[in-house]
Formats: sequence, C-alpha cells, structure tokens
Amino acid sequence: MSKTASYSDDAYTRGKELSEALNPGMEDVLSARYDALVPGLSRTIVDVAYGQFYGRGGVDDKTRLLATVAALTAMGGQTRPQLKVNIASARKSGASREEVCEIIFQMALYGGMPSMINAMNAALEVFEAEEDAL
Repeated sequence: MSKTASYSDDAYTRGKELSEALNPGMEDVLSARYDALVPGLSRTIVDVAYGQFYGRGGVDDKTRLLATVAALTAMGGQTRPQLKVNIASARKSGASREEVCEIIFQMALYGGMPSMINAMNAALEVFEAEEDAL
C-alpha cells in the first residue's frame, strides 16, 4: 500500500487494506458487535483510525504501532483489549518482542508501574498466542 496518502485519497479503501493486513476480519467483528447500536461505527473506525491515521505516511507502520502501544500503556489497564490488538499489529509490522517490551517498560515513567505491569501481562498473552498459533 502506498504511504503517500492525501485527503483526496479514499481513506476507507486505504484503511480497509491496512486493517485486513493487520487484523483480518476486524471490520466484520466490529460491525456484528456495535453497528446495531451505532450504525456505521465499524466503517468509521476503518476509515478514520486505519485510513486517515494509521495509513498516513511520514513514519512506517512499526513505528506508528509502537507509539500506539506506548500511549495505550501509559493510559493504563482500561486499554487492555486495544493494547493486545496493537501489540499483535506491531509484531505483524516487524516489531520484535524486545522492542515491544522496551517500549512498555519505558512507559513506567509516564503511566506508572501498575500500567507498565498490566501492559507487560497483555504482551505476554499476545506472545503466548503467537506461540500457540505455530
């Protein structure tokens, strides 16, 4: 996928391509869970989050996803489901386990030790799931 996105590009198409590469079937899962409550929520997430934010140029996917892992870690334990998704996406984008863990550890300075420990536990779950999939 081209990372030279502009406002004239089709953000949804870009977002769909990226979301399917990182989280196959995500839009369908979101649609089944949330679209009855908020029609179009799943498409909005693909369009805005993946098409307009994650699909931008400027930095590579791995860097952008590691930044996301850092932010979610600092925000604390309430972000655990999103943290696990983004750790898995960072791994698919080429981040090593060491890079993920170092980013999480660094966030102890900003989100505190409990947030860092919660994020490390989420990372361990992602790593275990990777091993189970082998």
